[in-house]
Parts: sequence; C-alpha cells; structure tokens
Amino acid sequence: MNGLLGGWLAALAGSFLYPVIKLLFPPTPEPDQVVLPLADYGSVDPGSVKMFSWGSKPGLLKKADDGEMTAFVGVCTHLDCNVTYLPDQKKFFCACHDGWYDENGVNIAGPPPKPLRRLIVAIEGESLIIKKEGTA
Repeated sequence: MNGLLGGWLAALAGSFLYPVIKLLFPPTPEPDQVVLPLADYGSVDPGSVKMFSWGSKPGLLKKADDGEMTAFVGVCTHLDCNVTYLPDQKKFFCACHDGWYDENGVNIAGPPPKPLRRLIVAIEGESLIIKKEGTA
C-alpha cells in the first residue's frame, strides 16, 4: 500500500514540476537557417538522402533523380519520432507507430496527420543554405 501511495505522490509531484522545469530550461529553439558545405552535401547520389542537424532535430536532404534537392525536418508529424528514408521503397518511414510518407514527404499511411515539414534549399557559392519556409 505504501508503494502505491508513494508512486501516486511521485507522479503528482512530477506533473507539477514538469512545467516549472520547462520554464527554467526551455527547449532549444529551431534555427531559421543552416549553412552546410556544398562539397559534402552537394555530392549526394540521386535517389538518396543525407542527414544533417536542424537544431536539435534531424534534417533530411534528398536528391531527386533529376538532381533537384529537397529538405525536410526529419521528425514524424504524429508524435515527433525520427523518420528514416527507405531508398528501395522510395518512402520515408516512422517506426514508432508505422507511419509512412511518400518520397515527396506526403503522408500516405499510418497515423501521421500531415506531410513532413519542407525546408527551402538554395546554393550560394560553396554553401548549401537550408531555410525554414517563410523566411527571407
């Protein structure tokens, strides 16, 4: 009985402390842009994906067969689990709850409510600039 009461009290205390801890230690803000060396990321093979850091989340840089590059925030829109690219199926997959996205990041199966978040890719000199949509 003491164990049940102690566990219940610990859960109650945790539910009160969690917002205070989040207030004192806010999460890392998402960047407006990331600058990557073109020499490292421009040579991605067509039809493949290379990961990069997008703040505290993974980013996915995909090169289409025609050479066009697109980037996504590499977390599922359902519960922020990391997604991976399966090149043999040409799909993104979230293993947490069996979520699937097509090669353009559009949700096609499972619980994800919306597509993967797209990022803007631009080449400037020897740099690959990846920005949030809506930033100048």
